[in-house]
Amino acid sequence: MNFIGTYWSLVPPLVAMLLALVTKEVYSSLFVGIVLGAVFYCISMGTGVEGFISHLLDNTVGTGADAQSFGLIHCISDKWNVGILIFMVILGTLVALTNKAGGSAAFGRWAGKHVKSKVGAQIATLMLGLLIFIDDYFNCLTVGSVMRPVTKRHHVSREKLAYLIDSTAAPVCVIAPISSWAAAVAGFCAVGENGLALFCQAIPFNFYAFFSIIFLMLIVLFQKDFALMRKYNLKAQTDKVEPDKVGEVADAKMEATSSGISLKKLGKNGTVLDLVVPIVLFIASCVMGMAYSGGFFTPGETCGHFIDAFAASNASVGLVIGSLTALLLTIVWLTSRRVINFEDAMSCLIKGFEAMVPAMLILVLAWTLKSMTDSLGAATYVAGLMQGTNLDQLLPAVIFVVSCFLAFATGTSWGTFGILIPICVAVFPVGAPLRIISISACMAGAVCGDHISPISDTTIMASAGSGCKHVNHVSSQLPYAITVATIAFATYLVAGITQHWGTLTSGVISWTFGILAMATTFLILVKTKKLA
Repeated sequence: MNFIGTYWSLVPPLVAMLLALVTKEVYSSLFVGIVLGAVFYCISMGTGVEGFISHLLDNTVGTGADAQSFGLIHCISDKWNVGILIFMVILGTLVALTNKAGGSAAFGRWAGKHVKSKVGAQIATLMLGLLIFIDDYFNCLTVGSVMRPVTKRHHVSREKLAYLIDSTAAPVCVIAPISSWAAAVAGFCAVGENGLALFCQAIPFNFYAFFSIIFLMLIVLFQKDFALMRKYNLKAQTDKVEPDKVGEVADAKMEATSSGISLKKLGKNGTVLDLVVPIVLFIASCVMGMAYSGGFFTPGETCGHFIDAFAASNASVGLVIGSLTALLLTIVWLTSRRVINFEDAMSCLIKGFEAMVPAMLILVLAWTLKSMTDSLGAATYVAGLMQGTNLDQLLPAVIFVVSCFLAFATGTSWGTFGILIPICVAVFPVGAPLRIISISACMAGAVCGDHISPISDTTIMASAGSGCKHVNHVSSQLPYAITVATIAFATYLVAGITQHWGTLTSGVISWTFGILAMATTFLILVKTKKLA
């Protein structure tokens, strides 16, 4: 029986998706999809048990330039993938190092002195959330621990703080070209393709992320909230809240699940610069590392053309060069100022690795599942189905909904990326506007589903960071997330309809529609007292 190049080639990723929805556990679901793909391949090729084991772990098909490798070992040892994994470890180390130095705690002390109003406390929280776009875990840990005392002083409810944290963590990371999310999405693209460039092209169409931040700004500036959030705000205003025991537990939980460092115990000698300088060094170093990998400093190639060099860069190499440079400079900066000693700095290497293990495991399994579906010719089969269809205009909106539902059920954005992005990359031709829009819709839907999922790691960490009950955060954030998701869905319909006119034209029309839809929706909600 032949499974290659037929509808059976879609069964492994579909099984992984369905299992993830049923079990709400992404690791085992991805692995079952991998095993099923290897079984289909060995049956089609008639290689038996030995062929199954070989294909599951490391199998090379063809010779010379036409050779293709598949399997778990191949995906782990691939140069590109290894670079992304190293970047993740360095990023986790940098997060732990920054917290260890006390830069985050220093920002909290600064905000406590300079923030004078309830709106100011929320704006400070929002700005800090937008500043920390390197990683969503880093964002939740830092913003929650730093701003909880500040917002409490100005009677901002814990539920409102959780909403502020959650709506600036994943949304800002998924539209930042220098972040762990950008590296992950780049890793899901085909070998030889500039995944980071594709991620950057998709940023303008990530409507849910942008609209979430814009809607949050409107809520804060105009001091409007939905009914359930108003209830919690009233309790905070009248001081009818229980002692902050949940917040104390939150610090302990994040100490165990994130960088392993409690902000309350650290940073008495740290300053705000110990938060800002590492972030600036990280961004600048990664940008220059990307340019270097693209030949910017190589005479006779793209030297002098920075944009061209960045577009032609090798994300895996560039991010490792940049992040490693930033890490070394940060260690020098912190130890030379005697904020921390060298031994403490080195201990952050272990903490950083531990913090990134779940994300790295998802990446490895997703890469391997993509390898199995590639060996079965899934991309060729789906591309054939797509030719001549007139339903492509609806695909961005459909992908947004599917991605949202999958992320909601599994509680993980990255697991959703690993299942859907390789399919989007393989199905749509290079350079097609629909390819960029669909990948954006996949990322936006994953963030949306992650927002409304009660089992999402970032949602749980936002609750912990704010010190509120998890069920209160999930229920009070739901009306905001659904409102923005509805607007984003309608905007993806517009983007799909206008994609034939080119990426730029479609983007302008979609953004115009989205902004008008958001403004109209906000005014209607205020007029009808839904927001008050």
